[in-house]
Amino acid sequence: MDLNSLFTSFIPSSTSVYLLLSFFTYLAIAGTILPGKSVAGVALADGSRLNYPCNGLLSLILLVVLLGIGDRMNIASATAISDRGLELLSTTFIFTCIVTLVLYMAGRKSSHRSSSLKPHVTGDLIHDWWFGIQLNPQFMGIDLKFFFVRAGMMGWLLINLSVLMRCIQESSLNRSMILYQLFCSLYILDYFFHEEYMTSTWDIIAERLGFMLVFGDLVWIPFTFSIQGWWLLHNTVELTTAAVIANCLVFLIGYLVFRGANKQKHDFKKNPKEPIWGRPPKVIGGKLLASGYWGIARHCNYLGDLLVALSFSLPCGISSPIPYFYPIYLLILLIWRERRDEARCAEKYKDVWAEYCKLVPWRILPYIY
Repeated sequence: MDLNSLFTSFIPSSTSVYLLLSFFTYLAIAGTILPGKSVAGVALADGSRLNYPCNGLLSLILLVVLLGIGDRMNIASATAISDRGLELLSTTFIFTCIVTLVLYMAGRKSSHRSSSLKPHVTGDLIHDWWFGIQLNPQFMGIDLKFFFVRAGMMGWLLINLSVLMRCIQESSLNRSMILYQLFCSLYILDYFFHEEYMTSTWDIIAERLGFMLVFGDLVWIPFTFSIQGWWLLHNTVELTTAAVIANCLVFLIGYLVFRGANKQKHDFKKNPKEPIWGRPPKVIGGKLLASGYWGIARHCNYLGDLLVALSFSLPCGISSPIPYFYPIYLLILLIWRERRDEARCAEKYKDVWAEYCKLVPWRILPYIY
């Protein structure tokens, strides 16, 4: 592809705008009317709690079924996304910029005093635009932060499935693509099966909604986490049986650590007396969990996440660094986030945090400071 063709492929079209807006419209309607568990979020600074409709799994399954029916009836194309990948990327980026500008302007004008909508303005335009002004801005009763992360995770799966269908059409499906698609699909489906765990994550409870989160949810997650699929579509990698088994083990271990650690933290926040690994939990200062994975390393969940990310790239072989962009980026991100978490926890819990660090001195990787 020459430079001019590459540039042209980034130019948004009416089709890419239609696809994106249709996707968001579906999510808004499905998230509002479909049945699902209503989960109360953690208590905010003013004691209030937001309720989150955790019907993401049903919304996702219904969407995939509708798209499948549409493809069979020639109403929609299964490769519509893979045919317009760069076009959709630029369209989504422009949408992200518009949304964050609106969020910034609405936040500056807001007079709400509740913890979820109270504006936090520093006066630094770049800082306030990047990190956001309001904690939980809403549109037509929809919590936008929860909505955007759901859109990003679903978008990732839709891109993968479209790439898969294109691969099938071109008769180039092999072990590598099957393994990559399987791992990603299991991870995404598991995310929505445990969607309520998201309500107790730092992004939801503490980060304000600005460009950083909106871009991360709508652009970064779906379009960079799917790089391996795009790469495999244009590069043939034949894996040995031993490589397939090793890759499966990396995914399984990573998944068990990641999901197990997050589940223990979520269960502890709901019920501090919930047994962990069959024993009463050990708690430091009545606040910090020091049992299970959280007694092994202070951010063992990050280790699991890194192993899962690595398993997404291993099907691509080792001939090129491009498919390893995601795990490399995630390693840098999680180290940076871990440092931020450490600083916040040290300030919030003070002596209790110092005591926890003495008991659990390892940070992400056990036995490595």
